[in-house]
Amino acid sequence: MTLKERLTSDFKDAMKAKDEVRKNTVNFVRAAIKQYEVDNRAELDDEGVLAILTKQVKMRKDALADFEKAGRTDLLDSYNREIEILLSYLPEQLSPEKIAEVVKTTAIEMGIEGGKQNMGKLMGAVIPKVKGLADGGAVKKAVEEFLA
Repeated sequence: MTLKERLTSDFKDAMKAKDEVRKNTVNFVRAAIKQYEVDNRAELDDEGVLAILTKQVKMRKDALADFEKAGRTDLLDSYNREIEILLSYLPEQLSPEKIAEVVKTTAIEMGIEGGKQNMGKLMGAVIPKVKGLADGGAVKKAVEEFLA
């Protein structure tokens, strides 16, 4: 079953179960997928759907900080639930230790030992290896720690 089929199935199940948060979250993702497909006149495969799911999670995580500053605990709870739902569709995320291991291995392969000037080069090599498995911010932090 492809991710798009799974999203459609879960949308129907959420409607039957009257789970409004899950229904709305899955519907937002399905709409984002459809919008991308219409804009680019291309059918998305699972990798493309994963990219959209990752983007949706990032958007919600970015909004959490704003809600926290404004003291909107109602929205915090709702967005945390949405993030939890979206993460269930993504592959298991790498731990910070695993990310650091990938960074170290990649740096050794490339002959990079340290220095901030190698940040872009190392990031460019690591990101494709952990695409969909790690947040870009976590990768950046691991690369900075390695180069320091």
